[in-house]
Amino acid sequence: MIVYFLRHASAGQSKSDPVKDEKRALDEEGIQQCGYIGRALAALDVHVDVMISSPLKRASQTASLVGNEMGYEGKLVMDRALLPEAAFQAFRELLSRYSKQEAILVVGHNPSLSEFLGKLIGDGAEASIDLKKGAVAKVEVDRKMAALHWCLTPKVVRTLYESAAASSRPKTSRK
Repeated sequence: MIVYFLRHASAGQSKSDPVKDEKRALDEEGIQQCGYIGRALAALDVHVDVMISSPLKRASQTASLVGNEMGYEGKLVMDRALLPEAAFQAFRELLSRYSKQEAILVVGHNPSLSEFLGKLIGDGAEASIDLKKGAVAKVEVDRKMAALHWCLTPKVVRTLYESAAASSRPKTSRK
């Protein structure tokens, strides 16, 4: 099974009131990050059977925007195993529930998402992974091990996109 780990995009400053923080939406930068990452996943021909998100607004909004860019037509599933304070065991149970799927995309928060990714590929010991806001990682998981194939940040994707756009512009001659 392939698991794509997507950390929610930029959503400004966290709120001190947990109830208000749960409803914190993406900011303008976060919306742009979703566009870049979603278009990159579409260009890489990424298709997922299921998209699963933390129920917090910034994560579900990230999932929806990236899913739209990818052409995902399925239902967005909410799961508390992707909350910021979720335990690794809850995440393992989530993976078990979807183990018959070929590819899933999970959208969550740090510190849990980086921890889950690190423990999964660390084979018992935790690998140190710092999943930036809006970043996506591709991991292939089988019964015995998990292997990180790649990790893309919105900054890298934006730089590549802008570089490609600049190089495709017609050159003007100076006289």
